[in-house]
Amino acid sequence: MKKKKFHSDSKVIIKRLWKESVYKYKFHYLLAFFFMIISAAGEALTIKMFQPIVDRVFVAQEVNMLWPIGFSVLYIFFMKGFALYGQSGLMGYIGLNIVNDMQKKLFSHITTLDNNFFHNNKTGSLVTRFTVDTVMMRTAVSDTLTSLCKDSLTVIFLVILMFYQDATLACIVLFIFPAAFYPVIYLGRRMRKVTASTQSEMGSLTSVLEQSFHSISVIKSYNMENFEKSKVGVSVDKIFRHAYKACRNRAISRPLMEFFGGVAIVIVIVYGGSTVIEGKTTPGAFFAFLGALITAYRPMKSVAKLNVNLQEGLAGAERLFEIMDIQPQIKDKKGAITLSSKATNIEVKNLSFKYPGNKENSLEDVNIFVKKGKTIALVGSSGAGKTTLLNLIPRFYDCDKGEILINGKNIKDITLKSLRDNVSLVSQDIAIFDASIKDNIRYGSLDATDKEIEKAAKLAAADKFIEELDYGYETIVGERGAKLSGGQRQRISIARAILKNAPILLLDEATSALDTESERQVQKAIEELMKGRTTIAIAHRLSTIIKSDCIYVLENGKLVEQGTNEELLAQKGVYANFYNLQFGNEKSK
Repeated sequence: MKKKKFHSDSKVIIKRLWKESVYKYKFHYLLAFFFMIISAAGEALTIKMFQPIVDRVFVAQEVNMLWPIGFSVLYIFFMKGFALYGQSGLMGYIGLNIVNDMQKKLFSHITTLDNNFFHNNKTGSLVTRFTVDTVMMRTAVSDTLTSLCKDSLTVIFLVILMFYQDATLACIVLFIFPAAFYPVIYLGRRMRKVTASTQSEMGSLTSVLEQSFHSISVIKSYNMENFEKSKVGVSVDKIFRHAYKACRNRAISRPLMEFFGGVAIVIVIVYGGSTVIEGKTTPGAFFAFLGALITAYRPMKSVAKLNVNLQEGLAGAERLFEIMDIQPQIKDKKGAITLSSKATNIEVKNLSFKYPGNKENSLEDVNIFVKKGKTIALVGSSGAGKTTLLNLIPRFYDCDKGEILINGKNIKDITLKSLRDNVSLVSQDIAIFDASIKDNIRYGSLDATDKEIEKAAKLAAADKFIEELDYGYETIVGERGAKLSGGQRQRISIARAILKNAPILLLDEATSALDTESERQVQKAIEELMKGRTTIAIAHRLSTIIKSDCIYVLENGKLVEQGTNEELLAQKGVYANFYNLQFGNEKSK
């Protein structure tokens, strides 16, 4: 799996956010920006009304100006309210759509990644990318952008008003406030690191919780509640430390702005008050300036904290883009051909494979041949490479050396879709979704009719127990099929494979975890499923594969024996030892 070099520079991430998430909503942003201008101008006009209110109503006592000034203020507030509603609605729409788009895009991309990616990434960590990081990213591209535009526009209009009222005093004030921005920028860089660490730890906590809830019976049976509590406690404490550090960083910016704001207001009161006393300006003009400064103080603080908020959002975006930049190695090559649905022979030639990160090969120089419609079995001790070989056929991994041929064509030259359309996999690790039985079976063919589903269930010997359920095929089976027994879950997975009707069948110890009665029922269903299909089966219980056309024995990743049951017993080698352990020496004679 290839991972592109990721640039964590803020400018690079912002540019990419604009290109991949924001640009498509540019017209919505333009309209929202228009509303922001109206809102910011209304803020300045409200403060400007202080001058006629003080000078003409309270000082000059012009009674005829009460209603005109009152209605003017009402009109300004109405326009501000209308603009705020339009801006908030549009930015909310954009922000939610960005999360919506990214979650869809992220899931679509992750499903294309190799199996090795899922082995190296915790489920909880991946879940937090969808639930937390996407929301953090929305903060960067929606909430932060709103604050940047609206508050900056408000400050601009109010600064213009301050210069209009008193240019000298405005210059003094504008010299003071920028000094507060430099430490805030430094705090923003620290916030990004802290936020990334918090998100990573949240992923670890989610994984621990998921494992604990899934294994609650084991935890209780071994009295390991306190051990699991300590694990969760350690993770929660780490999140607390990161979150508290972020809280302190955010808190530091506030006293800085308060201090500089206080300095500016003291100067305005002393200098501006003296000009009013000396008669150089009117009380109304002074209060309009002071009102503009106090009103501008809030958006100035917001803009100052903007970098802190932005860095939190960029931390989420950075984690998302790290995943988006991972490219699968197992993908269609240029000019890949489509495999017909009449798959015939399967041939494994000189195949060797090593899992990423392992030093030794899991399979080495393996050669296997399966004729159309025939059944071969893979036998060997745990870790011999049986399941690994099965996983190579649908290209969950690619072999390091050698090749796998279907219809004489290398599977690397075949499109992944057509290859996997031709393969059905039934394993002991049964995948049952929290949906109805009908929907679980329909997973084999989404366009299947109810009659076809019921027919598949009957062939899988699942129809009887399904009909005995209160809601029959509409019964919701719970997470991972928790409401069903092991045998029932396996028969549903077999019905799914029957419905798919793929010409190649891979069976990975499909009955190993079942009791005798369930095994008998499932084995009968498997025999129905195998009819007319090219089958490769792995079975711990040799009784299920004795009738195979050929049995291949693997040991430490190498093929050591092959032949029919009778031929292998006659050799009195590895297979005969397995057989004798299960059936006793009498049956080996």
